[in-house]
Formats: sequence, C-alpha cells, structure tokens
Amino acid sequence: MGLSDFFGIKYKLDKSEKFDEFMEALGVSLVTRKMGNAVSPVIEMTESNGEYTLTSSSTFKNTVIKFKLGEEFDEETADGRKVKSTITQEGDNKLIHVSKGDKESKIVREFSKEEVVMTLTVDNIVCTRIYKAVS
Repeated sequence: MGLSDFFGIKYKLDKSEKFDEFMEALGVSLVTRKMGNAVSPVIEMTESNGEYTLTSSSTFKNTVIKFKLGEEFDEETADGRKVKSTITQEGDNKLIHVSKGDKESKIVREFSKEEVVMTLTVDNIVCTRIYKAVS
C-alpha cells in the first residue's frame, strides 16, 4: 500500500475538534474562522510526474496546493497567510506538512481508503479533523 492507493478519492469533512482554537492561534480573523467552521470541505489528492496536487473545495473557498515531496514551496493558506511549506511522506500513508510563517504549524494527513485523519498543531493546540470517503 502507498500514497498512490488514495489518489482520486474524494474525502468530505465529517468531524472537527478544536479547529477554531487552531485558527485563532494562527491569528485568523473571527469572520474567517466562522466561515471556516461552517463548511465541510472535500479534499482530493492526485499526482503527475512526481508533482502532487492537494485540492480542498468548499462553498467558502477552493484551495490547491502543488508540491514535490521534501521540496520547500511558497504557499498561500486558505486564510490568506503567506508561508514557506514542506511536505514529506512518513510510512506508506502519511504526509507531514510543515508551514513556517509568523508561527510554525504542522498538519499530519493520514490516508486510508475510508478516511483521512488530519492532525493540525500550532503552539500547544492540537486540532483533529476527520474526512470520510465519498462515492
């Protein structure tokens, strides 16, 4: 099993804990936090010639991240922050996404056929978001 087993599967947000606290710690405005908390994005990952694309679609905002494993890239986050990010793979099914800006944050995405478990960390706040596969 590897990351390629999860390409093209759409996952929709099912459960979220401490997302507001996570966004607040990053300095996200109240209005943006309210919108961010109100939507259930659908995420999908694809790959072409070693370049990965991670898309997140919702009624609030669509974001696309294009990256190569282990290579730093410029990213504009969904809330408009500009950061330097690096995404690495751990094991067969985990992506570690570290973003450096005013604060360093880390997102671990653990893929399975049924769900993606996202663990977001900034300062001492740990947020969990669970996405379920949709057909």
